[in-house]
Amino acid sequence: MESADPAPRILERNKQQGLHYALTDDGVELPIIDITHPAFAWDLDPQEWKARFESYVRMLKRRERIPGFVNRFLLRYYRRHSLLLRGITNARGAFLSGMDTYLLKLGPENLGRGYSGRIDRKVAHSFPAQAARLRLREAARSIAQSVAPLLRARSGPLHLLNIAGGPAADSLNALMLLQKQNAAWLIPRSIHVHVLDLHPEAPRFGQRALASLQEPGAPLHGLRVRMEHVPYDWANPSTLRSLLQEIEPDAVVAGSSEGGLFHYASDEEVIANLEALRDETPPDFVLTGSIGWENPLTRHSRNFTGLATRTFAVEAFDRILRQTGWSLDRETSGLTRQIIRLRKVA
Repeated sequence: MESADPAPRILERNKQQGLHYALTDDGVELPIIDITHPAFAWDLDPQEWKARFESYVRMLKRRERIPGFVNRFLLRYYRRHSLLLRGITNARGAFLSGMDTYLLKLGPENLGRGYSGRIDRKVAHSFPAQAARLRLREAARSIAQSVAPLLRARSGPLHLLNIAGGPAADSLNALMLLQKQNAAWLIPRSIHVHVLDLHPEAPRFGQRALASLQEPGAPLHGLRVRMEHVPYDWANPSTLRSLLQEIEPDAVVAGSSEGGLFHYASDEEVIANLEALRDETPPDFVLTGSIGWENPLTRHSRNFTGLATRTFAVEAFDRILRQTGWSLDRETSGLTRQIIRLRKVA
């Protein structure tokens, strides 16, 4: 049973035309990320993106030369005045929560004044936050691109699996992209978003966001979409196998894990999840994921944030793919190279 909607506590007073909003469990009203809306159509030309990247690298190197006690003092000060920094520092040695990650992806111009301040907007303007925004956009596009030909070919239900999906913003944005591209692909069929996540808070926000997006005049109005939270520990993929075995034989099935499986799971856990997906999904199943490649920047960044993220050497990831029967179908280019798309080996 879904929980009752929370009582509003901090409402957004400066709503933007065409955007839709939903409440967190704490009663804070947040904009729903919609990459088809100008408020989230953020981009940088390659030169400016390169300059931001180089500036971030210089900052990391400068910070490593600052005495530790000075860094700790500054961090305590900024933490007291920043919701976003508190989320990051609370996650040191672990993973950033789904809602804290979502806040980073809003961007400085979309953070509400009722819960954020000047330091929050600086954090949201930083290179890692901007890279996370870009990662979400590219993941949503990858999901939509992989699903579109399957929707043209088959009329069965659509199932989107989202591993460690939080509020499933990539799945919702993929649906909005598909709806704009050709609504006829989606209107006649039932659509299921399965959010496999350890914690319920972010998926509950995702469910409220979906309800808002289905209201009259909203981007997903008229679609039969249901979002289900599946409590999931990727160390035990039997839950994933059981879910997949219940999906209709004629269904279109696609998966994603943006900021999840390939960033935090061990090699053994990645292998077990890829094997479950290989065994229990249709032959044309595609998995969109985000990944960190091992290089000096990712090492510096990991030391800076203190998050328990992991990275892959290209050769090590290739071995995992060969072992589990997957091939790398696509990888985003550019400085971040974050999004990968995997297909089963024929």
